[in-house]
Amino acid sequence: MNKLSEVAKKAGIKAVYAVLLLYYALQSPQTSTKDKSIIYGALGYFILPLDLVPDFIPLAGFGDDLGALVWAISRVVANITDEVRQQARTKLHDWFGDYDQSQLRDVE
Repeated sequence: MNKLSEVAKKAGIKAVYAVLLLYYALQSPQTSTKDKSIIYGALGYFILPLDLVPDFIPLAGFGDDLGALVWAISRVVANITDEVRQQARTKLHDWFGDYDQSQLRDVE
């Protein structure tokens, strides 16, 4: 969570929301071990400094990260409950203040 808060504004609200959805789904006792493995892989890819597209490249840097995160969400979508969505949105508000929720449509 510390790394995420540091790069939140650089990564953009969509990537941060995807990370938060996966993070809170990971906390759920209903999430299977298989799904947790998928989530750990996607979150690890986001956190690791080695990427297919380096994060410092403007506009494209977090694109591969977002792709990996959205793929993971599509695999574990059953674990993305309304409670998980609310937790993620609450944390987004903490970090970004008021934001346009329509920006998040592509991620869910």
